[in-house]
Amino acid sequence: MAGDPFSPDETRRYGRHLVLKGMGGSGQQALKGARVLVVGAGGLGSPAIAYLAGAGVGVLGIVDHDAVALSNLQRQVIHKVVGANKAESAAAFAQALNPHVKVVVHAQRLDRGNAAALMAGYDLVLDGTDNLATRRAVAAAALAKGLALVSGAVSMFDGQVTVFAPSGPGFAALYPEEAEDADLPSCEASGILGPLTGVIGTLMAMEAIKLITGIGEPLIGRVLTYDGKDARFSEFSY
Repeated sequence: MAGDPFSPDETRRYGRHLVLKGMGGSGQQALKGARVLVVGAGGLGSPAIAYLAGAGVGVLGIVDHDAVALSNLQRQVIHKVVGANKAESAAAFAQALNPHVKVVVHAQRLDRGNAAALMAGYDLVLDGTDNLATRRAVAAAALAKGLALVSGAVSMFDGQVTVFAPSGPGFAALYPEEAEDADLPSCEASGILGPLTGVIGTLMAMEAIKLITGIGEPLIGRVLTYDGKDARFSEFSY
């Protein structure tokens, strides 16, 4: 893939990618040219943002209206200052990690009214939010714009990740319209093991990088699940 040549700093920074068979210069150029939107800078967004920034995604948009709480720091490891806006805090982390990445802050709540506008100019979306209303809004807007969506979810000791693509099964195939947040255990009520979000959020970054570079087989129509207590991965199709 053609693009601006890498600077000496970029060549050293991405050296392990550049020598990696299947990635190489073309894959790294694809990452440099990518515009990725991460919705939610919490437990799942934190590791996803960290690894996408480290990998050299060209433009990284971050959507989150929430403020960092002390209870977040057990798992949302890119944040430091309690009370800071999460999108701004995540952006500061990403920019410090990799100054070659352009970070765009969207310090607002995403809903059905603004989802399409927030996705304008991006070519891939990651959803790490924690409620079905927002997740449905993200999925509907991504589908309408023809964008692939990497979606993760966690609860207690378990997590899952999948990819919704315009050519594959949609959000409703996995989350029926009758499903409600009241049917799902909340993080506040049931708790969550901190490293679990790192496992799933990192897998989300992995799927995003695969989609951008064309490496491997993405989780389209498949859900990869992780049982943290018994240390088992499994998979099912939908």
